[in-house]
Parts: sequence; C-alpha cells; structure tokens
Amino acid sequence: MAEFTPRDSKSRCAWCLKDDLYVAYHDNEWGNPVRDDRLLFEFLILESFQAGLSWHTVLKKRENFRKAFTEFDVKSVAKFNAEKVELLMQNEGIIRNRLKIEAAINNANRFIEVQKEFGSFSNYIWQFTEGKPIVNHPKILSDIPATTPISDAMSKDMGKRGFKFRGSTICYAFMQAVGLVDDHLESCWRKKK
Repeated sequence: MAEFTPRDSKSRCAWCLKDDLYVAYHDNEWGNPVRDDRLLFEFLILESFQAGLSWHTVLKKRENFRKAFTEFDVKSVAKFNAEKVELLMQNEGIIRNRLKIEAAINNANRFIEVQKEFGSFSNYIWQFTEGKPIVNHPKILSDIPATTPISDAMSKDMGKRGFKFRGSTICYAFMQAVGLVDDHLESCWRKKK
C-alpha cells in the first residue's frame, strides 16, 4: 500500500497518516479539550464501540453512528428498547455488536445519573485531571502509554457507577480524544507549546 501524503507539509503524529479523514480528525479534534456533554457522550459511545477495533474503523462509520444514535442525544439513547436494539443489529452502517449496543444504552442511563449528581458529565470527567488538560511530551508513538493511573482510577470509578465497556485502555483513549490529555508528539504542529 502506498504511503499517504497529506496535502500540506505540516508535521503530524504518525498514527494519523492514513487518509484525509484521519488527518482531519487529528488536526481538528484529537486532543482538543471538550466540555460539551453531547460531544463527551458521543466520544464515550464511539470509544466503547472501538474496543478491539481500530479508531479508523469507527471514524469511517461516525456519521452512521450519529444517525443511528439520534445525534447522540443521551436522553433519547437512554430510552432505546429491545426493538431498537434489533433495528441497530440490522444497521450495516454501524458496528453491529449486541453487547456494545446494549452497553451504549446502559451508559446513556449512567451518564444521565452522573449529570444529575455533578451538574454535568463534564464536571465529573474533568475532576480526574483537576479541571485542566495533562500535557505529555512524547517524542515517538511508543512513548504514549495505553493506560495511566488516572485512566485506571477513571475506569474503576465508572465501573462502580455501572458503566460498561469502560476499561482503562478505553478510558485513556477517551481522555486523549476529548483533550483531558494532550499526547500530540513534540514534533507535531498541534502540540501546545
């Protein structure tokens, strides 16, 4: 397979050099601090569907997920029933995994409980980093961990609250996606200096 070359000469994290979709995600979203509950819910659900797969697979299906999961309206997803699960299992545009679909519905309900307790899911999730992004300084991709003590603590706490598909690796990927952590390589143009 030929190596993908972005249209510009910016230096980027090597993992995103697959296609324009991946580059756009890297350049415009990955590592940006997110405090909007709807977008946090979207990433929570997408990261759980990513378990065992590549993020690129999920990203290619993102628009289909948005349609299937009512634009990630948490109250709507929380009301999905067995009939809706069966419809989603027939939807070729998403990842058709019954356990992950059922976990998304469960997690919508847990998300709402957290919103009631903390005022927002954002308030809850950002407490793990004391309200500000953790900026790491990886030089190469292998410097980036799959988990950290903070993702372990997040996973444990979410487990106690009844969230599913929320292991430490998923939590860390979520942290990276929503900017709780900045893991852009030191050479990347997106790195906060």
